[in-house]
Amino acid sequence: MNYRKLGDLTISSVGLGCMGMSQSYGAPADKREMRELIAAAVDLGITLFDTAEVYGTPDDPHDNEKLVGPALAPYREEIVLATKFGIHFDMSLLKHGKSPIVPDARPETIRTSVDASLQRLGTDYIDLYYQHRVDQKVPAEEVAGVMGDLIKEGKIRYWGISEATEEDIRRAHVVCPLTAVQNRYSMMARAYESLFPVLEELTIGFVAFSPFANGVLTGAYDKSSVFAEGDMRARMPQFSAAAMEENRHLLSFLCNIAEEKNATCGQIALAWMLCKKPYIVPIPGTRKHTRLVENVGATDIVLSREEVSAIDAKLADIPMSEVFGIMRSKK
Repeated sequence: MNYRKLGDLTISSVGLGCMGMSQSYGAPADKREMRELIAAAVDLGITLFDTAEVYGTPDDPHDNEKLVGPALAPYREEIVLATKFGIHFDMSLLKHGKSPIVPDARPETIRTSVDASLQRLGTDYIDLYYQHRVDQKVPAEEVAGVMGDLIKEGKIRYWGISEATEEDIRRAHVVCPLTAVQNRYSMMARAYESLFPVLEELTIGFVAFSPFANGVLTGAYDKSSVFAEGDMRARMPQFSAAAMEENRHLLSFLCNIAEEKNATCGQIALAWMLCKKPYIVPIPGTRKHTRLVENVGATDIVLSREEVSAIDAKLADIPMSEVFGIMRSKK
């Protein structure tokens, strides 16, 4: 495993996103198997583990923190534990065509959230604490002030923002320096590359969630793929039969590079972003040990600056579908 920095925080070049162990991909995974998978990730050199207070099940909305914290307890001083605050869900909003995600970054909410997460995770401190979504009703400066206080109190070590804009980043960073921004990023979702200059200016790391576009870029799915009940991919635009047909040329391009590098499609998707910028850290999720090993192996693949540029040029021109979470303009 190779290592890199998010600001002053040293972590593995690839982390492990743990959300899918509890939700969004059908029934929750077997707890014992996931504890074993997390231990295997540590053995492979992964040090960054990502969860959130709202990752869970209908029966237990905080299931993921309760799983991840105890599983990492034997390795607590060796790893970086990241969780998030600042949203809750109101499913009634769906009836009105609105997102069920409700941001809430009031100082009193943040303090309640951090104490509850510390208890569920079974730890005295959180290494990296993200604002899950920006709350337009609470100034970025006010949120950053609370983060500074929590750092002084020893409850968190570093903080970041997820799904942030340049304005959000700059306003927050002035009050309490950010360590990381976590946004959706992959070969199929590159809108946030516009943030790279400000991240470099302020020495902030970029954590990429959904680096495989929820699995499309692994090459494991086609237009005939069927997903289990409760698997959110069944409703994602990139997995429709028409979209998979549209993405056929992209996957063929990716597979050709993988063959040249003696790698898998997924490994090239990760290596591309790892070789693009030294402060990008993808956090692919998985429930399978074979995928875990494969993802770690991507850190050994070297793409030259010229190869990355050539891939970028091709991605800008090749047909591809819209991706869940980001509307892509059609050419």
